[in-house]
Amino acid sequence: MYPYHNMIKKRIKNGELIGYDFVDNYKSIGECLLLHFRTPPVERPVRPHKYHEYVDILANWNRQRKKSK
Repeated sequence: MYPYHNMIKKRIKNGELIGYDFVDNYKSIGECLLLHFRTPPVERPVRPHKYHEYVDILANWNRQRKKSK
């Protein structure tokens, strides 16, 4: 099984995340959290049932981003 979320979290930790959006209708997935990265693949969707895994990660990312400005 491909460790999809583990790889996404690793990329966030490595500083590759540049932004994110909540999207109502992404391709064939529908509602998702769309993560934007600076390196390919540049978009990674996260389905609603996995949002809870990203709450703290994105909160920390936002804090770090505000500190660097």
